[in-house]
Formats: sequence, C-alpha cells, structure tokens
Amino acid sequence: MTNLNEYLVQKREALHSRRKRVKSGEIGPVILNASASAEGRSGVRRIRIRDFQVISDSPPDFAGYNLGPSSPELLLGALSSCLTHTYLIHASDQGVPLESLHAEVSASIDPRGGTEGHDDIPVYPHDINYVVTLVSSASAEEVARLQATVERLCPILNLLKRGNEVRGRVDHRRPA
Repeated sequence: MTNLNEYLVQKREALHSRRKRVKSGEIGPVILNASASAEGRSGVRRIRIRDFQVISDSPPDFAGYNLGPSSPELLLGALSSCLTHTYLIHASDQGVPLESLHAEVSASIDPRGGTEGHDDIPVYPHDINYVVTLVSSASAEEVARLQATVERLCPILNLLKRGNEVRGRVDHRRPA
C-alpha cells in the first residue's frame, strides 16, 4: 500500500471546506437511498445506490451462484469501509500520519438461527469484532486519541452498537 500521508492533506482540506459549508447551512441532512431487485432465474440481488450497482448472491449450498457477497458479508464490508474512512477523516483532522491503514471485520452467523429448537440463536451476524491495523509514526497517545474519536463518530459502528428503529411495509400487488 502506498503512503497515505499525501491523501490525508487532501482529506483535511476537504474536511475543513465541508465543515464550513455545514456551519453556514449550505449543506444539511441528506436522505440516503438504496434498492435491490431479485433477478430472473438466478435470484441474484442487484443493489443500486446512487449511480452504482453491486451484486449480492448466496453460496451454492443455498441455491446461489456465488456471484457476489451475501447481505451479511456486505454489512461487514460496510463496517470495514466506514471504520477505514472514519480513521482517514480524523487522522487528517488530528494530524496523525498514516503510512497504511487496514480494517478487518469478522462475525458469526449460524444457519440454525430461528429454526425450531434453536430460538436462542440469533438470525443475524453477531459477535462482531474488528481489528484496525495502522502503520504510523504517531505516538501511542495520538493513536489512542484517534481511536477514541473513531469509536465515538463512526456512523456504521455506532449504528451496530446502539441499534436503530427500522420501519417497514409490504406493497402487495397482483400480476397484470
């Protein structure tokens, strides 16, 4: 991996510009949207977010074709990406130099979850753990301050730690 310090200079400039725009009221809350559709004979899920597409699939033992990560894997990927980005943001803000940065996330999921006799097993990924590996000439105190900031401000980490109300409905339509 190449040295991240040059990027951190750009990130710091963008962060300060963004903060000014937020403070002035130029930018405010944003509605995030994502959608997914099951496709044809494969059941592959095409996820659409802004102008991007991601394919989600199941492994072959669950009638999938292994064409992409499963939804629980995407969740872990979102956490690893968010942790990495939040470290970049706050390393740039705090002047913490970074040579490299990597976040590894793991969790357990048990296919018995929710089945008869296994009601005590969660149906969702649990025992989520992460390790952030960073190479930096910063002091241990600077890295500890950076970690505390990330733990406090990483959006996906805090969502998973604290939970959130999710409301849903089904729009049932009949074939034409």
